[in-house]
Amino acid sequence: MNEIVLETRGLTKYFGPSPALDHLSVKIPKGTVCGFLGRNGAGKTTAIRLMLGLLQPTAGSASLLGCPSDALTPEIRARVGYVTEGHRLFGWMTIQGIERFQRAFFPDQWDDKFFTEMIEYFELSPRQKIKRLSNGERAQVSLALTLAPRPELLIMDDPTLGLDAAIRRQFLEGMINLIMKEGRTVLFSSHILGDVERVCDRLLVLDRGVLRADCTLEEFRQAVQKVTFSFKGTIPAEIDLPGVLQTRRSDTTLEVVLVNSAPEQITRWAEQHQVEQHSTIPISLEDQFIDFTAPRQSKPLFRWEEN
Repeated sequence: MNEIVLETRGLTKYFGPSPALDHLSVKIPKGTVCGFLGRNGAGKTTAIRLMLGLLQPTAGSASLLGCPSDALTPEIRARVGYVTEGHRLFGWMTIQGIERFQRAFFPDQWDDKFFTEMIEYFELSPRQKIKRLSNGERAQVSLALTLAPRPELLIMDDPTLGLDAAIRRQFLEGMINLIMKEGRTVLFSSHILGDVERVCDRLLVLDRGVLRADCTLEEFRQAVQKVTFSFKGTIPAEIDLPGVLQTRRSDTTLEVVLVNSAPEQITRWAEQHQVEQHSTIPISLEDQFIDFTAPRQSKPLFRWEEN
């Protein structure tokens, strides 16, 4: 049985009358790279702060490495790495200086060789001042500082937001190298779905504080599909296919995004409604996520979409 590294049980947080997080229950086994997805305001950062013991829950509980999140010991915290959006570092320090500062908190587990290799991998000089670094370079230093104590659990809250594509790839490759070498457990929140698809093997999807999906990346990719139907006559007013997420229609063509719909259900519906032909269209993870979390039949954004 896999060791559970991160667990939440009915984790709930209210800010005012509405829940920012509503009864989140998940278990993340050791060695998992888990993508944590949700639109802005979905509750991801709230959930992460609750997991880390930085917020008190309204109800429910969480634990990291077997220790309750509201009572994390210094020993447990030393085994957890946390990378946040923005990568806030002391600007007046050099890379060398901030390494010495950070190392003092981890005297027994700091890996000097690993930190040096990471800085060299990112082609940075230890004598560079933090305030002279670009956003991407600060992100790279932040990753090296977080990984040098060799955390067993790495929690990353949108760490690549605002970085250009080349730096994001370099950042992620540095993370992948660590994961492949040592089998660390990672919870990785990001709005950039290509990054998630590149590094994650499991997905958690939050929608307005509620967990909507908890599955492998492959299961999610197979569950959400787009199907087009070409009709001989009029398209039915009501689309009673099981698992409908979104529909888009023209004069004789209907495009439907479905979740967990079996091929035989789709074929049967097509036969019952005089469909000339139907086919499944490949779509990206980003499109799947958008349709999966979008409000059903959301109103048009622009006036001309109504025509």
